[in-house]
Amino acid sequence: MRVLLVVFFAVLAVTAQAAKPLVYCTDASPEGFDPGLWDSTSTSNVNNQMFQGLLGFQRGGTQLVPKLATGWEVSSDATVFTFTLRPGVAFHRTDWFTPSRALNADDVLFTYQRFIDPQHPYNQAFPANFIYPQALGLARQIARIEKLDAHRVRFTLREPNVTFLSTFAMSFAGIQSAEYAAQLLREGKASQINRLPVGTGPYQFRRYEKDHVVRMQAHPGYWGGRQRTEALLYSISREPAVRVQKLIAGECQVTSPIRDVDVTSVRARPQVRLEKIQALNISYLAFNLKRPRLSDRRVREALDIAIDRDAIFKAIFPRGDALQAVSAFPPSIPGYNHALKNEFNPERARQLLTQAGLGEGFELDLWALPVARPTNPNGQLLAQLIQHDWARIGVRARIKTYEWGEYLKRANNGEHDIYMSGWSGDSGDADDFLTPNLSCAANKTGVKFCHPDFERLIDEARRTTDPAARNRLYEEAQALFKRERPWITLAHSTIYIPVRSDVQGFTMAPNGSVDFEGVYRE
Repeated sequence: MRVLLVVFFAVLAVTAQAAKPLVYCTDASPEGFDPGLWDSTSTSNVNNQMFQGLLGFQRGGTQLVPKLATGWEVSSDATVFTFTLRPGVAFHRTDWFTPSRALNADDVLFTYQRFIDPQHPYNQAFPANFIYPQALGLARQIARIEKLDAHRVRFTLREPNVTFLSTFAMSFAGIQSAEYAAQLLREGKASQINRLPVGTGPYQFRRYEKDHVVRMQAHPGYWGGRQRTEALLYSISREPAVRVQKLIAGECQVTSPIRDVDVTSVRARPQVRLEKIQALNISYLAFNLKRPRLSDRRVREALDIAIDRDAIFKAIFPRGDALQAVSAFPPSIPGYNHALKNEFNPERARQLLTQAGLGEGFELDLWALPVARPTNPNGQLLAQLIQHDWARIGVRARIKTYEWGEYLKRANNGEHDIYMSGWSGDSGDADDFLTPNLSCAANKTGVKFCHPDFERLIDEARRTTDPAARNRLYEEAQALFKRERPWITLAHSTIYIPVRSDVQGFTMAPNGSVDFEGVYRE
């Protein structure tokens, strides 16, 4: 009897430990819960726990692995992609939706047809701007999507694309329930798909308290097995120092990436371990190319070469482990053009402004990033340093900022002159940086870069199966990018994520995103 009691209480102890909630301190509120609508890290970090694509990226790397598809075939000319779906995948059962069937081909067709067909009935009921799918030009690329049977789907492209397979693993590509969508259409509640999500991921949505917390719970029918962590919470704290203090106090177990200035103090805490990775990321200043002055390449070059990057890096990245960005993607990615260089030359900057008819200087708005990012840990300080540099060539910068959601909305509407932005790549391929940000498809409002020669080069690179030939095309595209300067490139950063020592199973991703499947507290 005594032995039985010991075993019983041991089981109780394990169960109690497994039931501990996991709290992630994040830096901003999600914009919504429909993965296809958003491309910010703050939003995808939430949705990635609830939604899954046909494929995924191997944890800690960029290799493609099965998710909702168990197998796939790609034609030799990279135009036909056929997927076999995983059987028995359950959608979330919630207070607002009870699924009657498992995942099938209809769900894949519904998800992707929303991306490519503006006349789709759901898009008529809930008009949507699918930022990432539009930037990738999916509607232009995909000729047709076919349901071969209940568990097989085929995508046919209009032309070869050797990078296309990786799109099925990206955050925007989480598969929605066609059955749930049909219910919402019948009820006249189509927009609810962005407020009350239903996915297939390891966690399902419970509640969102705006600017405070997102609450999720373990999906009991998850195909990968029920999670040991029953409750997953995202605690929203804009201030970096507050997040660090919450971690130290044990109020959260993992935080969004911390600033360089916080690394030393966090590393000294015995109850915290510091995860680190050299990430696939970049920060930059983006020009509004609709502004007459900024549409002049000489003005953009002048503003670029007037910035003292060495001084900025000493102030913003005191640890010295960030890298000055020269091109549109990090040098670790194949196809990087190592011949390109940054320049600091205020005298030549003044000459360029004179040539552009702006020798007396001018005014512009510089938007400061309102949230801390690894590649830009202090947007206000960075703005002030750039403001000082530009003042030396007669350019008077008015620093502005907004709440994060408002910042993104206004920038997408083209209300800025110059704003701070950034990007993290998923696949480790150059196209993952160039096409979503610098192609004509990404230039819906006309404020971004759209150059026919650049477009030709990246289009040809996607069609090219020979790696050496692709790299040469990307090197040429980067030279053109550097000449035209649609961005002022700033930094590639190391990412530090602090994790409480009782957390098991957490692995950093190369793009700095978080995945809490299989993560638990001992």
